[in-house]
Amino acid sequence: MFGLMALFTAVLAPTAGLVVAHVRDRREARGRFLVMAAVSGVPILFFLFFGVLFRECPDGYHC
Repeated sequence: MFGLMALFTAVLAPTAGLVVAHVRDRREARGRFLVMAAVSGVPILFFLFFGVLFRECPDGYHC
């Protein structure tokens, strides 16, 4: 449960900040939130790729 909440908030915070910065037309804040989204997106993609999509399984076993 905590892992899912951590992933959800890692996506929610940069998205909400980016939307608010876009609505208020703040270029500096928009750039910061883009960097924040990129930094929080890397661990999520790493987890999805290596933890879910590219699991190592011994020959003959299905993961």
